[in-house]
Amino acid sequence: MSHHLLPLLLTVLGSGVFTPELLARSEWSHQVPRLAATTWAALSVIFVGASGVALSQVLRPSDAGHHLLSLLSACQPWTGENSEVGPVLVTTALLIVPFAAAVLWKLRSSSRSRHQHASTLRLVGRRMGGIPATVLDHDSPVAYCLPGRTPQVVVTSGALHNLTEAQLAAVLTHEWAHIRGRHHIPVAAAEAFGTVFGPLPLARHIRSQVPLLMELAADDRTLRRCSRDALAAALYVMAAGQAPRETLAAGGPSAALRIRRLVRPQRPNRTVPRGLLCLFLSAIPTVPLLAACCTLPA
Repeated sequence: MSHHLLPLLLTVLGSGVFTPELLARSEWSHQVPRLAATTWAALSVIFVGASGVALSQVLRPSDAGHHLLSLLSACQPWTGENSEVGPVLVTTALLIVPFAAAVLWKLRSSSRSRHQHASTLRLVGRRMGGIPATVLDHDSPVAYCLPGRTPQVVVTSGALHNLTEAQLAAVLTHEWAHIRGRHHIPVAAAEAFGTVFGPLPLARHIRSQVPLLMELAADDRTLRRCSRDALAAALYVMAAGQAPRETLAAGGPSAALRIRRLVRPQRPNRTVPRGLLCLFLSAIPTVPLLAACCTLPA
């Protein structure tokens, strides 16, 4: 076994098991959701990269080991006969390709579902003057968005009857923030990562945390134009509403946490330095990863 396999395994465990558990419990991540989402993305990249290099080391041809990569090395058009770069790229690709395929499948499936839902809305929805949304007659207060090439926001008549003008403005601003931020893409990537890597703590937490962080990011963007009280009251009204799958909704199960975040007294802004520190710490495991890549035996 290679002499630098241990730091790679530590990197895999750190990025795939230990750090995700700590990050999921951290308080700062909910205060700076975009930075937290970037940290989750960095952890996933580190995990896949370290796993690919470690796998190539385990399978690397040796006098006492397997010879599976001998065939891969012979098929490399980009390297010399004794190079180890090709096997590293191949084993890493074995992890990346299923994830990329899952992301594309999720995006395509979601797009198809949204297209069918939009076709139904053209039949049963209606427009009202002064409201940048499609109105759907339903007693339950619900608002959600359909991102994509022809994005639209949907709000029910129940929401119109139960929200004040300021609260409705906050809800609509929140949904358009999802659309402009293309939040459906990181959500799809998180769900795909969770599907491919299954019970891994990193995959499990990414699948649950990224959608929540996108909701918090949309809340933050809404607060640039609307008051905290209006948004918090609107979330309280919309909390029980059930939006269709494959949509991003203002209410839902995360509403209680988001309301607490909005009404919590402001604290000194120390969350950004803590977040930057966590992002820096999550990148530290790449040092042995890079060292392993640079010291692959010829």
